Amino acid sequence: MPQVVRPRFAVLHGTHPAAPLPQRFRSLADRAAVEVLHRAARVLVASLPVLTDRLVEALYEQEPGYRAAIDSDRAEVWQEVHHSLRHNVGSLIQPREFRDAAHRTSRWIGEIRAEQGVPLDAVLHAFRMGGAMVWQDLVDETARRDPDDVRLLVHVAADVWNFVDEHCGIVADAYRQAERRLSWRRENQQRLMVAALLDGTARIADLAEAAAMLDLPEQGRYAVLAVASVRSGGTRQPAPARPRVTLPAALPPDAAPYGQAGHTDTARGPHAGPTAEPAPGPEAAPPPAPAPLWHTGPDAAFAILRLTGGPGDPGDPGELHAIAAALDAPAGTRAGIGSAVEGLAALGDARRLAETALRACPASGGTVVLDEHLPDALVVSSPALGSALADRVLGPLDRLDPSDRDVILETLTAWLDADGSAQRAGARLYCHRNTVLNRLRRFEQLTGRCLTRPRDAVEVSLALAARRLLGP
Repeated sequence: MPQVVRPRFAVLHGTHPAAPLPQRFRSLADRAAVEVLHRAARVLVASLPVLTDRLVEALYEQEPGYRAAIDSDRAEVWQEVHHSLRHNVGSLIQPREFRDAAHRTSRWIGEIRAEQGVPLDAVLHAFRMGGAMVWQDLVDETARRDPDDVRLLVHVAADVWNFVDEHCGIVADAYRQAERRLSWRRENQQRLMVAALLDGTARIADLAEAAAMLDLPEQGRYAVLAVASVRSGGTRQPAPARPRVTLPAALPPDAAPYGQAGHTDTARGPHAGPTAEPAPGPEAAPPPAPAPLWHTGPDAAFAILRLTGGPGDPGDPGELHAIAAALDAPAGTRAGIGSAVEGLAALGDARRLAETALRACPASGGTVVLDEHLPDALVVSSPALGSALADRVLGPLDRLDPSDRDVILETLTAWLDADGSAQRAGARLYCHRNTVLNRLRRFEQLTGRCLTRPRDAVEVSLALAARRLLGP
């Protein structure tokens, strides 16, 4: 092979092609070079099926990213390569007639390979392999016809390789645009699926697809976190920024974090072997904590929390409390964590439980785990009945001076929080235990309730919760 063509293959290894010669250096030799190029290109067009076979075989042997596609549908890849070669070699002969069609073909290849998950580097490598094979065949055909004409191809070499680079740029742009569309479509599908699960409108037949899409076990244990801003003036503010959620031990040791299970390493190809696991040792880093899946509603933001355990396994009973303790939310944020449920089909119930826990949060903000505040949940689940109970039990105190009423309610709350101990209630209120007992007796006289009677004590406790959570 003439030595003059060898440097052109350095393009395959990352070097840039030479820039075209300025117009003042062009001569009649350029015309002769173009004629030689056209003559050789016409021969390539006539033998295009053979050239296509060779390029497809070379892709299979040298580019792992294409190997799976060729194994899956060799005829489809052959047609794609043939279509591209026909327009690109035709562009060397009739640039004006074939330019737009060649651009459309390259854009189409970039888009279809992005949709199929073939790595961009593999697609660009395939184009450069095609360019190298076409150039080599042009040189070989010219040398076969007249070896002296090979030197003329030097005058058009830069133009040929600039043409290859131009189409590599077209392919890369189309590939990235398709990737952005696919990413948006995938994120939108995930967002709609999460919304359907939390609304309880997801069909049973779609649960397996949802589990695969979200990398969640269909029969796992879950809870839902609801987050909202502090209520102001009786109205809810827009949902706050999503707080950082730490899930301590939220996954069993052998489970993959969200977003990592069931995905193919496209850089290695779908048929690549398993990735080697790091050797265990004292310095091995713990697996990353799973990230919750968020959905923002009109009044609150919701997060799906994957818990330990599964069907028949209750998991860690203190897990929800640990999640609440580790919740990193800004001051003034109200957060409610619902009870654990089993299976994706129950996430609608889990969301409603989280909303109940959110309603049980103090107006000033805080975090409530529903399982630890069930009496409060009973009150906020039926606001009308809760308000009626508060009016019936605490209504007689409203006839007092507001300062007297507040003192009695504060003392009653402290006494209940101290498990009925006047001594501890007095310590909290900085008063003598007898003062506490006197205030409690006055409450009993005004309301007709007896705090030593269990039924009355329950009603008083629920009435205080209703007054605190629902207001007077």
